[in-house]
Amino acid sequence: MEVPQHLENFYLTTLLIFIVFLLLMASGISSGAYVTDSYSGNENVINITRIPPEVKTYEKDWPLPNKDYRNTRFTTNSTINSKNIGKIHLIWNYTIVGKGPFGGANSNPLILGDTIYFQDAGDNILALDRSTGVVKWIYKANISSTVGPNGPAVGWGKVFAANDSYSMIALDSVSGKPIWSRKLSSISSTGVDIQPLVYNNLLFTSTVPGAGDLFYAPGGIGVIYALDVDTGLEKWSFSTVDSPDIWGNPKVNSGGGSWYPPAVDEKSGSIFWGTGNPAPFAGTKEYPNGASRPGPNLYSSSILSLNYKDGKLNWFRQVVPHDLFDYDFQVSPILTTAIISGKQQDIVIGAGKMGRVLAFNRERGDVLWTTLVGRHENDQLALLPEGTTRVYPGPLGGVETPMAYSNGTVFVPYLDLYANWTPSTTVPGDLVLQPFSDGKGGIAAIEVNTGKILWDNPMSSINVGGATVVNDLVFTASYDGKIFAYRTSDGKEIWSYKASGGINAWPAVAGDMIVWPVGLGKPPSLIALGL
Repeated sequence: MEVPQHLENFYLTTLLIFIVFLLLMASGISSGAYVTDSYSGNENVINITRIPPEVKTYEKDWPLPNKDYRNTRFTTNSTINSKNIGKIHLIWNYTIVGKGPFGGANSNPLILGDTIYFQDAGDNILALDRSTGVVKWIYKANISSTVGPNGPAVGWGKVFAANDSYSMIALDSVSGKPIWSRKLSSISSTGVDIQPLVYNNLLFTSTVPGAGDLFYAPGGIGVIYALDVDTGLEKWSFSTVDSPDIWGNPKVNSGGGSWYPPAVDEKSGSIFWGTGNPAPFAGTKEYPNGASRPGPNLYSSSILSLNYKDGKLNWFRQVVPHDLFDYDFQVSPILTTAIISGKQQDIVIGAGKMGRVLAFNRERGDVLWTTLVGRHENDQLALLPEGTTRVYPGPLGGVETPMAYSNGTVFVPYLDLYANWTPSTTVPGDLVLQPFSDGKGGIAAIEVNTGKILWDNPMSSINVGGATVVNDLVFTASYDGKIFAYRTSDGKEIWSYKASGGINAWPAVAGDMIVWPVGLGKPPSLIALGL
């Protein structure tokens, strides 16, 4: 039977459309696109979310700075737990080459399959064999002034990191060869000190008001950037200082910026950032108590909700208006849900150097609870009196390093270090800080439904080792070089390990292995502990 011409044309057209559809789907899959159902009101909306294929493939490892886009630092994809932790031992030790003002490492590595990606405090970027610690490749920057917390991001066949104090670089993830470099700052008073994040074909990063040993010089403004992952070109930016004249006096003032990677709410399209403090702090002789910057100094010491596609501001909440004490609200926000006042809510949890942990409604930014951790003394002063005032926490106290979340509880590392202030104390200048060796610290567990502290374990050394939850254990580490594992339910110490030096960084965990930088060792090292 002969097929009529009009039907033959119809069949050919349909076949061509189907082939084109398959090609488009293949292109989407190769670029990391996948389709999920999300809801907006009562409508079922198809949302194309672009997650790097490496992140999807190795989601059970540690492919992102804080494990996932919600920044939970929590994994159940590990064999390590309270029953077998006693069998943990050293697997390998890699000697860190680069050093900065605070040792050899300032953040955690990433684990993707059989490769570990790491950036040391000298901005050197490297790939290591997961099983042996042998270097696969290294990109040498050899910058000795990096403060951190710097580190890598991986996606779409590339490794992204700060190249120096002022620019970002993309390297081939297999060979380590440079693909592009993009300068974000051309002035000495603004630099890059962050571990970036990749999502939606964008590289999220930020500048801060300083670089090397020059911090909070007049005119420095922190800016959040979204860069194209293929070219490094800017797609959007958001200034964390709300006035071009830096709150009225650009010849004196500076501030803002972000130090830690953000959280991404894939459902709402929002990205959440914690921001840094305003300066000068506390003031100058001519402008005591921050008189050069009257008002609240937006958007410093705040949490920001931005649209990740275009950088437009959804909402903000300032935690410390007109801050005098270098109280950044800087650590990576955590996304979760909680039942508060009898209602289940999507929330975002933030914390910073003021030693306060806050929960916000994720849609509107309403403050749901506030919990204090660590020691507090004179930290609520709106104006410093004449003479010297001791304040807890000082500018290197409070919550300095990342929190973790699991099963309704947020785990918060904190440190108690004071500073002696005057109304005209200027940094750098005459600020008197308590020595690190004299400070104390701890880790607290907070119930997210109420903000109530469930348990609080003090430590004899300051805690700048972050918090990381592995099954029923929460890990942290102290500045004097001890790694601890506590039972999440009650805070009981289950295990400890004495490293070869002090620790001011946090780990990545995958399978039966914990990879932890020991940045203050002599020499500094990256160690792998395993079963």
